[in-house]
Amino acid sequence: MTRGARRVAAAAGILVAWGVGLGLLAQREFFQSRGTRLADAALQLYPGATFFAVSQGGRHIGFASTTIDTLPDQIDVVDYFVADLNVAGQDYRASARSTMTLSRALALRNFDVQIDAAGNPIRAVGRTVGDTAVRYVLGAPGASVDTQTVRVQGPILLPTLVPMAAMLGERPKVGRRFSIPTIDPGSMQQRTARLIVRAESLFTVDDSAAFDTVSRDWKRALRDTVRAWRIETEDGAGFTGWVDAQGRVVQAAQPGGIVLTRMAYELAFENWRIARDRTRGTGARTARGGGADILERSAIGAGAIIGAKRVERLRVVLKNVALGGYTLDGDRQRLVGDTLTIRKEGREALTPSWSLLAPAPDFKTRFATTLQSEPLLQANDLNMVRRAVAIAGNDRDPRVLAEKINRWVYDSLQKVVTFSVPNALEVLRTRKGDCNEHTQLYVALTRALGIPSRAATGLAYVNGKFYYHAWPEVWLGNRWVAVDPTFGQFPADAAHIRFVVGGLAQQTELLRLVGNLRIQVLEVR
Repeated sequence: MTRGARRVAAAAGILVAWGVGLGLLAQREFFQSRGTRLADAALQLYPGATFFAVSQGGRHIGFASTTIDTLPDQIDVVDYFVADLNVAGQDYRASARSTMTLSRALALRNFDVQIDAAGNPIRAVGRTVGDTAVRYVLGAPGASVDTQTVRVQGPILLPTLVPMAAMLGERPKVGRRFSIPTIDPGSMQQRTARLIVRAESLFTVDDSAAFDTVSRDWKRALRDTVRAWRIETEDGAGFTGWVDAQGRVVQAAQPGGIVLTRMAYELAFENWRIARDRTRGTGARTARGGGADILERSAIGAGAIIGAKRVERLRVVLKNVALGGYTLDGDRQRLVGDTLTIRKEGREALTPSWSLLAPAPDFKTRFATTLQSEPLLQANDLNMVRRAVAIAGNDRDPRVLAEKINRWVYDSLQKVVTFSVPNALEVLRTRKGDCNEHTQLYVALTRALGIPSRAATGLAYVNGKFYYHAWPEVWLGNRWVAVDPTFGQFPADAAHIRFVVGGLAQQTELLRLVGNLRIQVLEVR
């Protein structure tokens, strides 16, 4: 694989986390004592549309909007986002739309979330069953749909409604904290987002525009003053932005240096369209003319040139971020304070401590979560099992099988940047994707053979920088062994820093590293 292809594949983890942050994270609120206040406040919510310019590095690269329609017995909310992105020198169009129907107390009744990036659409449609369950269908063109029913406690919300629920539920005040349990409709795994009101300020918003016949674009006509409060998640992994007293966004930040700024429709959309059409007329590339490379903006300098050979041992200092909550210590990684040491697994770690033909009586129970199918990880699907058995041939040794699958995935998949949520069956069909697709397919194939495996996400070193990356871990010699079917490494070298273990819901934890983490290389060999 070329260095450029390795860099693209290594950075793809942040893209999916970013896409999930845009449209695939649903929010669940245990209203309890706040319920009455929230219901009363929601009655004061007025209908209307809010528009945003999407920018990166000061350049206008897209458009976003939020539309609220209040009816006697429900509230309809539609959120939309579209932007032209430059990723590793390639131009991509990314869009996300979420349509929600809420009760008058802001409790979710049904939702329809659609994401389409680089022609890879995915859709999640669901509805609530009282306050105890969510029933949803997740699918993509050409792939079988995945239907799930998940138990919940209390009413739930979608992501763009979290600021609204927070501001309407209690009077905004600097220093106020509140917690919102969240649920990812892709993996249906839950986490609690803890938010804080950091600051209060006045913003001047361009709320109307007039067309300039000379420049042939729209100019600001009138401005309005809006009081706003800055809301942040305490771990930096969720919403960060300024919202008004009704919870409507005034300005918000996304990973990769992307910023949403409220303004008049003509300034937000029409000027972007006009500039885009002019760029096309000159033959220039749309996204390149719009924003900077999103992967390069999320890369972290290593502070040292590690070299091209595979790294056996790496020792680094992780600076400027709180390390609590990450899976940094364990298996081949040792964390002492802020110093992390990684050692590539040796022969003893690759020697299986268990038999695939005669596992211990409690083996399947012990590894139940890393042997079973999951949404979009269809280990028990007949097509997946057939492929795994074909790769295995007559071998039964877990290490041999794990390595054969690693080699097959590396050889069989085309290395391309993919924005869609990875679906193991779809990857098996299309045979292409980035590190997330390689990891998803590897985990499904190994689980289909009865070998415990899981996804790991963190950073991988490529060409002088650490990029966001995903790779599998497989259980062999009484420990989890890191492998990398994207790079064709078995085991993976020590230039892989694991931060989290698990699927897409866990990958969002990496967002708090963006723009904050600093890495100092102390030793490499």
